[in-house]
Amino acid sequence: MSAAHRVTFLVDDTPVVGTLYVPDGAGRHPAVVVDGPLTSVKEQAQGNHARALADRGFVALAFDHRHFGESGGSPRQYESPPAKLADLRAAIDFLATHDAVDPDRIGAVGVCAGAGYVAGAVAEDPRVKAFAGVAGFFHDNAMQRAWMGAGYDAAVAEGRAAREQYEATGVAETIPAVGQGDQKVAMPLAEAFTYYGTPRGAVPNYVNAFAVMSREHTLPYDAQAYAAKLTAPTLIVHSDRALAPALARAFHAALPGEKDLQWLESAGQIDFYDDPKLISSAADLVADHLRRHLGARREVAS
Repeated sequence: MSAAHRVTFLVDDTPVVGTLYVPDGAGRHPAVVVDGPLTSVKEQAQGNHARALADRGFVALAFDHRHFGESGGSPRQYESPPAKLADLRAAIDFLATHDAVDPDRIGAVGVCAGAGYVAGAVAEDPRVKAFAGVAGFFHDNAMQRAWMGAGYDAAVAEGRAAREQYEATGVAETIPAVGQGDQKVAMPLAEAFTYYGTPRGAVPNYVNAFAVMSREHTLPYDAQAYAAKLTAPTLIVHSDRALAPALARAFHAALPGEKDLQWLESAGQIDFYDDPKLISSAADLVADHLRRHLGARREVAS
């Protein structure tokens, strides 16, 4: 079992609020930072996976990125890949200095878009000794351009204009993160609405909004480009019914080092966020991967 602790650390003098799950037992534990989907907060998918990994013996940190949830940062609901990578590096800093953590045994896990962000952070941080992506969305910039056609440049320009408006007025234009019908939203997937737009996933700390200026950075972000730079042993856990399985396979194929690809059965993408049986199956695979590459727990010296 594990205990949950509210924690705070700073990124560029902005407070970041997280939940640190600490397993039972004395000594310094292996640790993992867990990141989640677009616009998500720590009480959603990343918190569920962090808790499952803590129950398997790892100190696990889930947190609200800047601009979201309980963390600081303006404008609100700003999905910035560069900022999220900086937050992840600060989260690793936090874990590396915590009394319950062995700083030589730190891993990182990402769920959905969080896997793409974590890939970027891990590729640039040798302190992370193992990485796992669960139902990861490994964004491919070239593929995004092909999907959107002429709409790609228009959407990036819209994001740039929204940023310029925010810088001039202090007002950030937002659209819903999820919605129904013909409503303009950030995640136009019916399955996403069944989670974020209903009590199933709409926890009190979550805001169903997306800053339009985010598109200036989210659309060009290329998680696929980080695959060739990853040296940490990597596990990809995915499903044929999860989001973009072809991109998960492509990311795995491009990894130059030790790697593993495990396929699970799911109803779709979202049940990786909150289905206890699927989370347990994924956590078993991730925990085994982490144990093999992070090693055994170090006891406190007497």
